[in-house]
Amino acid sequence: MRGAVLYEYNKPLKVEEMDLPDPGHGQVLVKMMASGVCHSDWHVVKGEWANVPVPTVLGHEGAGIVEAVGPGVTHVKTGDHVILSWWPFCGLCEMCQKGHVNLCYERLELTGVKAALKSTGAPIELLSGLGTMGTHSVLTQSAVIPIDKDIPFPQASLVGCGVMTGVGAAINTAGVEPGATCAVFGAGGVGLNVIQGCALAGATTIISVDLLDNKLDMAKEFGATHTVNSSRDDPVEKIRELTGGLGVHYAFEAIGLVAEPFVQSIHATRSRGVTVWVGHAPLNTPVTIDARDLMLEKTVIASMYGSARPRIDFPRLLDLYKAGKLKLDELITRRFPLDEVNTAFDVLARGEVARSVITFD
Repeated sequence: MRGAVLYEYNKPLKVEEMDLPDPGHGQVLVKMMASGVCHSDWHVVKGEWANVPVPTVLGHEGAGIVEAVGPGVTHVKTGDHVILSWWPFCGLCEMCQKGHVNLCYERLELTGVKAALKSTGAPIELLSGLGTMGTHSVLTQSAVIPIDKDIPFPQASLVGCGVMTGVGAAINTAGVEPGATCAVFGAGGVGLNVIQGCALAGATTIISVDLLDNKLDMAKEFGATHTVNSSRDDPVEKIRELTGGLGVHYAFEAIGLVAEPFVQSIHATRSRGVTVWVGHAPLNTPVTIDARDLMLEKTVIASMYGSARPRIDFPRLLDLYKAGKLKLDELITRRFPLDEVNTAFDVLARGEVARSVITFD
């Protein structure tokens, strides 16, 4: 395999030649066809999630073709087109048995495959057990979700993280209701999908908040009815103005960089409203609120992976795409070959894209 390896935080990635083991019991070898460039990968590059070991092949948002299966694999077969899920599940632990496979306790036990640097044999981790910024991956079968072969790989890859995380936060985690009012802090790849999820659920007021006008323009394409540039206006005040002074029924923090939007999302929510924290902040990001911020029976909940049930939700999202109700084509701003992976991160850092995709031809 060839893959984009991060050796040191805040340093460019290096494309390396590596070897992978054959798939073992319950494992699948996938030839990668497309990988999204997600902000979570950027957190890793910047060292903001320093619990992620290096060196590692980055990427956790991918789609490809099954090339081989190990003994005991019954869920997929050679030749299947698949999306990869970065949270595999055991099916047996408490969370899995309760239907919350996105919180499986045994996930880390299912992501142990490593690559070996071809030149030295040194072990290389695969981010989230996937390493989708590599040409191939070996992973547990619960992380491999078969899809129809008429779905383009770049669009399919985005369902594996950003689309599921955003749409799922609105529909699965929050349970947005028809006619509801919503505010979404952040109009990046995940935020745009939260907006899509709110629109799919029937929300009639969807307020997008961001610092960049180009992101707010994109938000309108994905269903935002109003926009607020928080570099010019106080977002909480503007949201209250747009909702008769009450605040929204549902507010979503989809930035995950600094503490302030987490607090603002609570203040923008009305009595008995629901605030959903979707953004994955850097480690050691304390959020301080006043004890009375929640006194009006407000609820704050985090959303992990959009409360995903990948075997159910991935095909449903793709059905919505084929029906013209979910925008995936519009999410892809730029495409890059693997050798230009560092450029892909540069445009992400500058806020120029909704999503970039690395393609393997």
